[in-house]
Amino acid sequence: MKVKQFEYKPLSHYSYAVVSNGEMAIIDPERNPMQYYAFAKVNKAKIVAVVETHPHADFVSSHLQIHNETGAIIYNSEKLGAEYPYTPFDEGHSIKIGNATLNAINTPGHSPDSITVVATQRDETVLFTGDTLFIGDVGRPDLREKAGNIKAKRQELAEAMYHTIQHKFTELPDSAVVYPAHGAGSLCGKSLSEANSSTLGNERMGNWAFKKQTQDQFVEKLLDSQPFIPSYFGFNVDINKSGGANLRTAIAAVPFKMNTSLDRLIVDVRNEIEFKKGFLKGSINIPATSEDSRFETWLGAIVEPKEKFSLVIDSPEDLDHILNRVAKIGYENQLQAVVTLPEGNLIKLPQIDINDFRNNPKKYTILDVRNQSEVEEEKFFENALSHPLNELRKTANKIPTDKPIVVHCAGGYRSAVGSSILTKELKDIQVLDLGEQINEFK
Repeated sequence: MKVKQFEYKPLSHYSYAVVSNGEMAIIDPERNPMQYYAFAKVNKAKIVAVVETHPHADFVSSHLQIHNETGAIIYNSEKLGAEYPYTPFDEGHSIKIGNATLNAINTPGHSPDSITVVATQRDETVLFTGDTLFIGDVGRPDLREKAGNIKAKRQELAEAMYHTIQHKFTELPDSAVVYPAHGAGSLCGKSLSEANSSTLGNERMGNWAFKKQTQDQFVEKLLDSQPFIPSYFGFNVDINKSGGANLRTAIAAVPFKMNTSLDRLIVDVRNEIEFKKGFLKGSINIPATSEDSRFETWLGAIVEPKEKFSLVIDSPEDLDHILNRVAKIGYENQLQAVVTLPEGNLIKLPQIDINDFRNNPKKYTILDVRNQSEVEEEKFFENALSHPLNELRKTANKIPTDKPIVVHCAGGYRSAVGSSILTKELKDIQVLDLGEQINEFK
């Protein structure tokens, strides 16, 4: 049995291929399936199964496209209520992949329909735990109150997670390899490790969820200080329940124009330095220039599902890449156009006078756009106002405008986004981005 882990860094997402004796299964695939097809070709394997551990909230899966293009059977829990053709895969069900056997365990907690896939061949056991068991943590239980086939409240899902961790893995060996669907940086949990795999024995020793504790203690810790929920999460659950559209067809429908002005909502994906040198009026800067930039997360947190918007890119060579990133969260249908900038009529953002700010902080309204839990843990400026970035478009009108506004976060990415939002929302008010210079005040 050969296992291949695929990583999509901007969403901290792991997907998998299992190959045995010329057959292959794909588990929790991302939106673009081509890498799985390439892996199958190299290994001379036929793709016969694609497994969804649950309907994902943070990305659109390609399970339906893989089914349509390869004939692979889609397997998922019957509790999911899927609207695409599938074969139920719950406890008691198994799939043969060459000489390997894949069994399902119902492991509710992150969602009511979550399963863990147990792959075995001879004395080897591998667990694909989806968003149930992470390395060092478990999946958050508060994403299914407003989306999905089963509307489940966070309290009951947290209690279900306690039962899952206490009872569902007890018969499995310590040597079983644990492969989760996410790593550190994902919003599907709060304390995920940087490690991309573990063993069940190591998790039993080091993961807080396996420690001896009452259900009430477990639930209290699990529900405490979970990160914010981006507005696109429920939207993606619904897409994955019905099955995402073919990626190539979807992104081919988006118009591209050179050197063109836009109106409506504009998202400029260039880096913050280039954006500040000149941008179209009304633009929001959400950089998508590296794998470290959480472009998909912030696009889906700031732009609402089904809200029409357009994109500004630096060069035509960036088109395919940015369309694929937008499609990762299913936003391609609301994308009106992608353009490069015209030569004139651009707006510039002023640079902050760092010495004046350092010596006269009371001359400025200081705005902290970090998450509330980050602010509670550490404040860099005592009088800073807290306006989390994911809420800023809605709360901008509550910010005092009698002084210049200085925006900061923890490293510079979010403050660049936040300062562009305020420049758009607050007319004739000087907005300054502290950016990476926040490090001088830590």
